[in-house]
Amino acid sequence: MNLMSKNDFFDDAFGLLDSSFFKNSNNIMKTDISVKDGNYIIEIDVPGLRKEDITIDYDNGYVTISASKEEKKEENGKYIRRERYYGEYKRSFYVGDVNENDIKANYSDGTLTITLPKEEPKETKKRILID
Repeated sequence: MNLMSKNDFFDDAFGLLDSSFFKNSNNIMKTDISVKDGNYIIEIDVPGLRKEDITIDYDNGYVTISASKEEKKEENGKYIRRERYYGEYKRSFYVGDVNENDIKANYSDGTLTITLPKEEPKETKKRILID
């Protein structure tokens, strides 16, 4: 005998993906990183958020994008299915040395685009003399 939970019934009945897919943080803030004209370009999908809900920090070679979305309370009725995620999201990427004064960000149609101007690599090789 194969027993189904209430959630499995709705997944099966409507042919939808397993609801755990939507709760997995790996499926939130999908990101593409490319290099163009001496800049790193980071494009992140953050649909349903306002730009005021998003913060971008650069520290010691890492760019960190944080966003939060507050849950709306349903006053009339009960949910049969909830797939929209509420809470805090955070992603960090190592980009190395960039010109932090010229970092630009734009948010349009649910996509956050961050442009980070690459700096020339600094010479870190040094020969140490032995006494």
